[in-house]
Parts: sequence; C-alpha cells; structure tokens
Amino acid sequence: MAGSDRPTSRDVARAAGVSQATVSLVLGGKWRGRVSERTAGTVRSVAGELGYRPNAAARSLRLGRTRTALLVVPALTHEYFARVYAGAARVADAHGFGVVLYPSPEGIGPARDPFGPARAAIDGVIASSMAADALAGIADGGLPLVMLDSGPGAQDGPPTVDLAVADGIRQVVRHLVALGHRRITHLAADVDTWTFKVRARTVGEELARVAGARPATERCGLDVASARDAAVRALTAPGPRPTALLCDGDVLAAGACKGARSLGLRVPEDVSVSGFDDLELATALDPELTTVRLPAEEVGARGMAALLALLDGAPVPPVELPVELVARGSTSAAP
Repeated sequence: MAGSDRPTSRDVARAAGVSQATVSLVLGGKWRGRVSERTAGTVRSVAGELGYRPNAAARSLRLGRTRTALLVVPALTHEYFARVYAGAARVADAHGFGVVLYPSPEGIGPARDPFGPARAAIDGVIASSMAADALAGIADGGLPLVMLDSGPGAQDGPPTVDLAVADGIRQVVRHLVALGHRRITHLAADVDTWTFKVRARTVGEELARVAGARPATERCGLDVASARDAAVRALTAPGPRPTALLCDGDVLAAGACKGARSLGLRVPEDVSVSGFDDLELATALDPELTTVRLPAEEVGARGMAALLALLDGAPVPPVELPVELVARGSTSAAP
C-alpha cells in the first residue's frame, strides 16, 4: 500500500488475485450470477483483513447521488422540531445518508428558498408544512419531496407523514367537557397552516355537539407573551368568564397560565388550561400541563424512511401517526 496508509480496492484486488471490477461487484452486493461464491468469500475476507472501506464520496458519484437529505423546518429553537430532526437523522445514518437542517429565518411561516446553486448537492427534501411556501420550485426542479404535518395530499402529490391532529384536539375537548366545562375559549395560533386549521375546525365541530356549550376563540402568535395577552382578553371579556382555555400548543398554554395568574386566578381551581405537544415545558410548569403527546421523533423517522423509499422508486402510502392525551394537574372539574 505504497503512498497511503489506507487500503484501496486495487490493494484488495491484488491480495485476492482478482480484478478491481470483481472487488467492486462483490463489495457493492452485485456479484451474484457474475462471481462465484468462493471468489466472493475470498474478496470479503481479504477486504476485512486489510481494513478496506469503500470511498463513500466516490460511490455517491457513481450512483449519481450525494446521499444527503434536506430537512426544512420553521425553527431550530422549538423542541418539537429538534425531535423531528433526531428521528430523521437516526434513520438516515442507518442508511448512509446525512441530513442538512434548514430553518426558517423568521421562526414561523415560509422559509426563503434554500436551494439555488446548492440544489444539485441534495438528493431529496423533507419539509414541514409550516415552511411549505419555500418549496414551490421543488417539483419543477425534480427533487423528491416528502411533506410533514401537511394533511393528505393529492393523489399525484408528494408523500405525506401526518399526525392525527384532529383526534388529539377531539380528545382534549372531550376531556374538558367530561370535567363539566362548557365555557371553553380556544387560544388559536394565528398561523395559516393545515395543522392549525384542523385544530380550529375540530374545536368548533366538537363543541357544536355539546348542549350548553359557549365556545369562544382568541387568536395569538406562537409565543408566551402573545398567549398571555390573549388569555387576559379572554378572561376579562364581557359576560361569564371561561372556565377552560384550550391552547394550540404548550408554549401558548404557558402564556395562558401567566395571564390567568396576572388576574389573580388559580390554575386549575378557577380556570383549567390545556396544551398540545407534550414538550419538556409541560412538566416544568406548576401545576403540570394537561396536553397531547406527539411522536415527534417518529415523524422524522417516518419522513426519512418515506424519502428513501421515494428515491428507490418504491410506492409510498400516506402515513398518519396516533397521538395521546396526557391528563395532568392543569385541568380539573369546572368551578
């Protein structure tokens, strides 16, 4: 191995007494029908003894792939999307892929187009619906795409991996109703995406079926301060005070708790508060937060698996992952 400490395919071929083409066939898993079982065993044995590892970059060039996926998310600072990335990276690593993370500079809403001259260095894209506007050019550019939390797509659209968002909200509403709550205000995220539209629609549909229900809605940004202000508006509006605040996320629920306490109200004795996400924040609050647990890592893992299948030309059916209500101390019987 003159000139290098790292063995090459030529070194393996020389030691095994075969051609480099034979080494490539065997170590690339394409030897059956072309190379004998005995020769294949010899090549594998010699490669192991020499400590030979194929050059991943060169292999990617031969395959016409960079073995790189782009994950487009609204924010790096949100724990949910960090978990999505962890799940995607775990599956990618098991298949020799890397994941490049691209967050929206604004934290919510569409990201700027992350492609441009880098488009050729990406094999495919996994994207949150909250950054979907940045992806308008992907189909035209030929990049395979998998959408996360975007709702069932068109039959000829990109594969989708969704959460059972409507079911999660349904579980929260029924939990509050079972506790006797009828005056329920929805603190709704003021973000125009599928997931939040589904939440708002489901709250309305569920409460429309409840006799004596008096639903209301306060819209707010996806931050604690906006949610605190929305909670204060809801709790000081004319008429009977709401007995429960149903929030579109745990961060909003944290703001709602602050708003209630700023008015001298107790959670849950005077007003119940629920969230959605089951972040670490949910158990850091006092009382701990009733919320909906989302399998964020599984979303990322299934998204990456769908992209790998798409790259291999395999059929990719839509996926909907179940969610689970976690009842904790922030909700109790209506006062």
